[in-house]
Amino acid sequence: MLLFDQTATTGVSTRLFDLISTEEAVSLCGLLLERVARTPDAVAYVQFDEKSQTWLETTWRDTARLVAHWQAALMREGLSPGERVALMMRNRREWVAFDLAALGLGLVTVPLYPDDRAEAVRHILEDAGVRLLLLETAEQRTKLSTIDTTLAGMKRLLVLEPAETALPEGSRAATEWLGEALTPVDHRPVDRVDNPDALATIVYTSGTTGHPKGVMLSHRNILWNAEASLKLIPARPEDRFLSFLPLSHTLERTAGYVLPIMAGSSVAFARSIPQLAEDLLQIQPTVMIAVPRIFERVHARLRERLDGESALKRRLFEHAASIGWDRFEHSQGRASWHPRLLVAPLLDHLVGAKIRARFGGRLRVAVCGGAPLAPDIARVFIALGVPLVQGYGLTETSPVISVSPLEDNIPESVGRPLPGLEYRIGELDELIVRSPGVMSGYWNQPQATAEVLDREGWLKTGDQVRVQDGHLFITGRIKDILVLANGEKVPPADIEMAISGDPLFEQVLVIGEGRPFLSALVVLNPDVYTEMAKAEGLPSDPMVADADGRLEPVLHGRIEGRLTGFPGHAKIRRVALAACPWSIENDRMTPTMKLKRAKILADYREALTRLYVGHEH
Repeated sequence: MLLFDQTATTGVSTRLFDLISTEEAVSLCGLLLERVARTPDAVAYVQFDEKSQTWLETTWRDTARLVAHWQAALMREGLSPGERVALMMRNRREWVAFDLAALGLGLVTVPLYPDDRAEAVRHILEDAGVRLLLLETAEQRTKLSTIDTTLAGMKRLLVLEPAETALPEGSRAATEWLGEALTPVDHRPVDRVDNPDALATIVYTSGTTGHPKGVMLSHRNILWNAEASLKLIPARPEDRFLSFLPLSHTLERTAGYVLPIMAGSSVAFARSIPQLAEDLLQIQPTVMIAVPRIFERVHARLRERLDGESALKRRLFEHAASIGWDRFEHSQGRASWHPRLLVAPLLDHLVGAKIRARFGGRLRVAVCGGAPLAPDIARVFIALGVPLVQGYGLTETSPVISVSPLEDNIPESVGRPLPGLEYRIGELDELIVRSPGVMSGYWNQPQATAEVLDREGWLKTGDQVRVQDGHLFITGRIKDILVLANGEKVPPADIEMAISGDPLFEQVLVIGEGRPFLSALVVLNPDVYTEMAKAEGLPSDPMVADADGRLEPVLHGRIEGRLTGFPGHAKIRRVALAACPWSIENDRMTPTMKLKRAKILADYREALTRLYVGHEH
């Protein structure tokens, strides 16, 4: 479907959109074939080459050739449609090529997080019955040394970048494996999927409790979700996406990989999170998809720097943010024009433009999803001209449920439901949805499926919402609601977000289930603590300051300052300090950066119990 923009002054038409519909694509590999047919020589992917130390471009025609080569090698394995193959790599064009090659043959891909723990990977491979696994590095192979090709009937284990030393028995270098397969003469992959409802992928949700469940998504699920998302936030052929969220995350896979193919946009693969700031400057993306942690860290650094600036510079920043917010509200049609907006361009030049330059200077839209972003942080970026919108969804919904259009953006909201998605509000204000993007169920778990998905296709999200003027506002997660000893129900997410707005607090977990009041377990930002310790005369080691009783009152005071306006039952009475950050490595965080509440509570049981000594009733 081609759309054109008529330029009134010249009468010349310029192409704005070149969208491929779900019906035209039929399947995910079919989507690629249609894109190659339309714009074969347009840039598809940009990837950093370590040897030449340059960014190399790949066209859609080149991509098809690469997919065909991977497909030819897969055909030699004799796998049947419906069998599962897995990949464990950072974002790169080989991830896309392997995925599309397998999907075109009717195979089912199982994406794995590149840094996931060996135990979690083993469970997924066994549960899905994976026949072939593609790893990126020899280091990953060493980390997964307990996994061999006999596991769950696995037929092949490949390593894309093997070390100079020999690989362990049962492993093969992917380059050798690929070299034995000839690319088809016409350099085009085949697409054997003629039913869009065929199973395309099993995506394991990184559950905060228990083993992850395998979400079954079809070709139609993902294609429909991408197409519906484009109706709220259009993408153009000239757009360049920066891809840094793991492609094993369904948000990145749908919105940062499938959607650009559908729209004909290009994708640049970031080198790593530590190099993200540099990549933003070099790539200058127009679209980026991120989780709140990215914006929280940028905001924290911004606040740290401001604290070291002169009073004049701090006032200039606050004035720019205030006027910038007024200008944004006026542009959204929610506020009338005011004469003070006349200084907005000057303030934007002095402050806002510098902030936007850190994102590359060309950003047209930044979508934040995966978890809620504190509204006050969102407001700062929006006020400074960063086109930030929030979205919401679940792996089970492929994943987008809602997103805010740029022209109808309320920072506290997670946006409008996708066109074609039905929703209703159930008990405890739970959001229940139905759409062509909803999964068919959990792999090998009919009981778990029946608990959330009924026969009519309605899915229970587990999230509490309110709806106002067509916008969704997440108010809590039903499973996370804390019930105090007096029966008061408290959703902790908003409290945790508010406290995290202080750059001192790197991570926060609010507790109080069955207790007389709320407490907080916190991880401190070491750099911010060092500065605070000097100012407050505290020991340089926060654990020492905590042990002698001097730290908690200081932390409590800062937390109180963040919770003004919250009701009395939502106040924090006690604070405990965690000795180290919660991470994937210590099993206190999922690969999608969600805290494992039950695991953290178990690990810190004694310290948390001491907070309530003498307050049992």
